[in-house]
Amino acid sequence: MPADNSLPIILTVVAAHFLALISPGPDFLLVVRSALRNTPRRALGVALGIALANGIYIALCILGVAAVLAHSLWLMTILKIAGGLFLLYVAFHALRARRSDYAFISAPGAAHDATALQRAPSFTREFALGMLSGLSNPKNILFYLSLFSVVLTPQVGNGFRIGLGLWMTALVFLWDAAIILVLSQQRVRRAFGRLAFYLDKMAGALLGLMGAKLLHSVAHAQR
Repeated sequence: MPADNSLPIILTVVAAHFLALISPGPDFLLVVRSALRNTPRRALGVALGIALANGIYIALCILGVAAVLAHSLWLMTILKIAGGLFLLYVAFHALRARRSDYAFISAPGAAHDATALQRAPSFTREFALGMLSGLSNPKNILFYLSLFSVVLTPQVGNGFRIGLGLWMTALVFLWDAAIILVLSQQRVRRAFGRLAFYLDKMAGALLGLMGAKLLHSVAHAQR
C-alpha cells in the first residue's frame, strides 16, 4: 500500500487521467464516429480496443519497458509514422463517405435495419480500429509514462501498481462506453441524424490534421 503522504499525489494523477480522457483527441473522435455509424454493440468494439491498447501501455509502464521505448528515437519515430498514417487512413474514409451512408442513423428502427447492419463495420473491425488508434498514438505512452513516474515510487507495492493499472484501463473503457451509449439513444441519434454527415466530415478533417501533424513532426526531426 502507498504511504499516507502519497495519497495527494495519487489523487492528482487520477484527476489528470480523467481530464485527459474527457479532452478531445483521436481516440475520442473515433469513438464518436463509431457510435454514430454503428449499433451500440458493434461500436463497443472500438471502446474495448482503445481500452486494451491503453492497458498494454499501462502494463509496459508498470514493468518499466515504457521508459526504454520512450527514449528510443527510432521506435518513437516508427510509432509516430504508424499513427500518422492510421489517422490519415481513417480521415480518408470519413471524407469520402456519401450523404446516403448516414441516412439510416435517423431512420425509424435503424438499429434493427438489416441493410444498415450489413453496411456497418463488424465488432471485430471496430475493435481492431480501436486497438490501432490506441497503440499508434505516441502521446498515450508518453502520458502514462509521465503519470507513473510520479506515482510509482519504491514505497508503492506491486499489488497497488496492478490495481491502479486495472482501474485506469477500466475507466478508459467505461468512459468511451458511456459516450457510445449516450449517442445510441434514439432521441440523440435523431438529433444527430441531420448533422451526422457534417460531424463525420469535421471529425475526419481533424483526424487528418492530427495525422499530418504527426508525419510533419517526424519529417522536421529528420532535418
